[in-house]
Amino acid sequence: MDANVNLQSGGWRTERGEPPLSDVYKSVRVAKHGSHLRRMAAFIGPGYMVAVGYMDPGNWATSIAGGSKFGFALLSVALISNIIAIVLQSLSARLAIASGRDLAQACRDAFPKTVSYILWLLAEMAIIATDIAEVIGTAIGLNLLFGIPLEIGVLVTALDVFLILYLQKLGFRWLEAFVMALLAVIAVCFGVQIALADPVWGDVIRGFAPTVEIMKNPEMLYLALGILGATVMPHNLYLHSGIVLTRQIGDSVPEKRQALTYATIDSTVALMFALLVNASILILAAATFHTTGRSEVAELGEAHSLLAPLLGFAVAPVLFGVALLACGVNSTVTATLAGQIVMEGFIQFRIPPWMRRLITRAIAIVPAATVTIWYGDAGTAKLLIMSQVVLSLQLSFAVFPLVMFTASKAKMGALVAPRWLSAFAYLIAVFIAALNMKLLYDVFAG
Repeated sequence: MDANVNLQSGGWRTERGEPPLSDVYKSVRVAKHGSHLRRMAAFIGPGYMVAVGYMDPGNWATSIAGGSKFGFALLSVALISNIIAIVLQSLSARLAIASGRDLAQACRDAFPKTVSYILWLLAEMAIIATDIAEVIGTAIGLNLLFGIPLEIGVLVTALDVFLILYLQKLGFRWLEAFVMALLAVIAVCFGVQIALADPVWGDVIRGFAPTVEIMKNPEMLYLALGILGATVMPHNLYLHSGIVLTRQIGDSVPEKRQALTYATIDSTVALMFALLVNASILILAAATFHTTGRSEVAELGEAHSLLAPLLGFAVAPVLFGVALLACGVNSTVTATLAGQIVMEGFIQFRIPPWMRRLITRAIAIVPAATVTIWYGDAGTAKLLIMSQVVLSLQLSFAVFPLVMFTASKAKMGALVAPRWLSAFAYLIAVFIAALNMKLLYDVFAG
């Protein structure tokens, strides 16, 4: 059946419309024959682009604040968040491969226009919150490494659009390779820093065990939700469902099943890698700051300046700055793609990527520059953490539609999610919503 016709029998309310990221749609060739490894290699990439969003500068701020304040206790939140992420990203890939739609298109094709527009606005707010974190993180990275003032660094971040445009012209695989190369740099930087910090590994392992104290302590819950919002990000669900469709997936059910298997392996391995990086940030903060009584470190600049005297190695702050800058640059690439997918999918409005990038970045630069100029490092730290909590509050509006669609036999056909997976995903959705309501209650109750 042609996916572009009106699929009343297929469970969708309207036509699918134009494919996401049409200039790179099905641009990556998948071998029809050959070994499984060769075919699977074609699907390696999207998972790592998604993983970028799980270790962006906003994540750094919440992890450093959580590690310095509560030691290793919030490692359990990082682990739970990563499990949630693996499940939800696998559902994003399933939706795209089964229906030929990204999540934004699916929402437009399934819901009334009013609901679709509301979801679009919420998704745009989430992308702006993400971009604010990237602006601040990249500016801080430039400041730490090259001494560029934060106010100037915030403006310089707008120039990354030219890098993205150049890589897109080379081809989508080049964009993925660039992202994966920077991820390797980040991993090496943190590997060395953890070795220098030499944490008590017994305490680290115990930190992965959940504790009820998180629900009892409002400050701990606030940081826990910040970690959740920084780990399971709404725009990543839209992003993954769009970039999976850059692969030349066949039309038959066996081909789609195989594509789903490969895409799930790709995202799961990539997200386990992201967990290692996220846990490393928190472990570094706990081992370096919390154990020495510095429990209020939340600013990236302060963390950078304290690493050398506390660890006794001059290279530690340089590695920290390099990793932060790599994270910031990487995140701008994926946020741009997510913004295109959201705008094109929800309202079918297409503008050149450079224009989309500059508009989104301009909206993000205003609050970032204002806070940086008036409040300095302390203000940017608070804005970073707040942006991640905003992302957590937006998350339910992407998760519930995703779970609903992938649980529907009418919409997904033979690739409908198994009942156990749908039940687990609904449990995750309710869990996220409940945590957010608890946070709002704590905020309004004072």
